[in-house]
Amino acid sequence: MSSETRELLQLLAAVNSRLGGDVSLPMLAAWAHRSRFDLHRRFRRLVGETPKAYTTRVRLARAAAELVSNGRRVSAIASDHGFAGHEVFTRAFTRHLEQSPLRYRARGLHVAGRRIAAVHASAVSSTAPCISLYHLRLTERKPAVPLQISVRDVAAFHALVIRRRITRDEIAATLAECLPTVFGYAQQHGLAITGPPFARYPEVGMGSLVIEGGITVAEPPSTAPSDGIEALTIPAGPAVVAIHRGPYDSLSESYQEIEKWMRDHHMSAAGAPWETYLTDPGERPDPATWETEIVQPVRDTELTPN
Repeated sequence: MSSETRELLQLLAAVNSRLGGDVSLPMLAAWAHRSRFDLHRRFRRLVGETPKAYTTRVRLARAAAELVSNGRRVSAIASDHGFAGHEVFTRAFTRHLEQSPLRYRARGLHVAGRRIAAVHASAVSSTAPCISLYHLRLTERKPAVPLQISVRDVAAFHALVIRRRITRDEIAATLAECLPTVFGYAQQHGLAITGPPFARYPEVGMGSLVIEGGITVAEPPSTAPSDGIEALTIPAGPAVVAIHRGPYDSLSESYQEIEKWMRDHHMSAAGAPWETYLTDPGERPDPATWETEIVQPVRDTELTPN
């Protein structure tokens, strides 16, 4: 990893630990020991947003999740998330989510219930800071961490995705475009988010692949999504599962190891594999600590005991 990338990830971790405090550009520049102009340029190149747009978006996403998960006063929520006052918060919230905080709270989530609301709030809080950073490409290579591969029954789940046909080199840029769109759509329409973002690969060829970048939701939307977003239901069934530990650059090596393990255990694929990004790069800057769960559905008739 370049020193610049490492510094910016460390800065993001510091920002996300105190999003209720002062995270203005002068403060961030002081933390990073860089000029405002230089930090602004480097930050936007890595994250895809300006520092102000980034911190405002993350604050609003977390505040929106809190509005539908508890009954605290709007003014208290606004203050806790770093907004100077109720009116400032309301203007920013309405501009971002196209409805006022009170209207957003009154509508609530698509699926009601305290447990779902709590899961949604937790998922939003951890996902919002890094929604554009998954599959971040690094230049540093480290020895692969041995995989612990097992077979387990995976429950069915609902998801919102955007599907694209791309080359392998375009994975990071595609997810940086698709995941924020899907995440924002779910928040705007009150769909309960139930876990970290993921990428599914329905088709993998020599020159290109089909990728579905998205998030899991408690229930599919009652109407067909817009903006190129699709609703999917992934069926339950047995799958080979492993946790890849380390940078995204070496994910392909983990997939190859899983394929070899399946051949050795006389198993065959029964559907598209997917990877779920368990770790938030915007909160944990060391790539060695990043964890990505890889799931490959397999056929029942091929299973053998572990």
